[in-house]
Amino acid sequence: QVQLVESGGGLVQDGGSLRLSCVASGNIFSLNVRGWYRQAPGKQRELVATITSVGSTNYADSVKGRFTISRDNAKNTVYLQMDSLKPGDTAVYYCTLSGPGWNYWGQGTQVTVSS
Repeated sequence: QVQLVESGGGLVQDGGSLRLSCVASGNIFSLNVRGWYRQAPGKQRELVATITSVGSTNYADSVKGRFTISRDNAKNTVYLQMDSLKPGDTAVYYCTLSGPGWNYWGQGTQVTVSS
């Protein structure tokens, strides 16, 4: 069984920064993709960013140049550095751990950006 625990969410002003962390524990296959998704009220869950086990990254157009995803494989942790935050970034952020035919989700952490 795999568990993902996010931390680092909170309330920040327009233009501010936050850093999210997500620690994975349990039986983790070494070759995996870590990711961050978000869901705003009344909207569908959407991809924010992903990073492979060798460090290849992918970002949603809406966050390119503002958010940075990284990972520490030794700590089974993925990070999301969020800079220049906007009110439109307000959402619950979920981390994921994925591999061939399997996918795990965290419980989510709230990020609120005030104008």
